[in-house]
Amino acid sequence: MTGEEHPRPGTLHHVEVWVPDLRRAGRSWGWLLGELGWTPYQRWAAGRSWRLGGTYLVLEESSALSSRRHDRLAPGLNHLAFHAGPAATVDRLVAEAPARGWSPLFADRYPYAGGPETYAGYLTDEAGFEVELCASGSAAAG
Repeated sequence: MTGEEHPRPGTLHHVEVWVPDLRRAGRSWGWLLGELGWTPYQRWAAGRSWRLGGTYLVLEESSALSSRRHDRLAPGLNHLAFHAGPAATVDRLVAEAPARGWSPLFADRYPYAGGPETYAGYLTDEAGFEVELCASGSAAAG
C-alpha cells in the first residue's frame, strides 16, 4: 500500500480556486504548476486541475462567482505558498513569471520580503491571486 491510498489524516486533499477567466488562469497557473512538478489531472468545460502526490489544485470558472477579481487583503485566502526548490530555481521562476501572466509583489525587498531567514518570491496573477515561492536550503528555510 502506498501513502496515496491511505493519506495521513489532516493532509491537504485539494484546493479549489474560482477564477474569472479560466483560459487566462490556465496559462499562468498551468505554467507555474508545471514548473513546480504538478501534472495535469482533470479537465472539463469550466475547470482544470493539476496533481502533485495525493493533493490536487483546481481552477474553476464558476457561474456563481460574486466578483471578477480576488482581493487577497479581504477575509479569506491571502496566498498559496509552494516549496520551489533551491534559491536559483526561485530566482529563475520569478524572472520568467512576468512573461507568463504573473507580476512581482514586494520586488523592492526580493528575495527577503518575508524576513531575513526566508528566501522567497511573491507573485500575483491578473485576477489578484498571490503565490509565494519558498526556497529550500540554508538561509532559505522559513
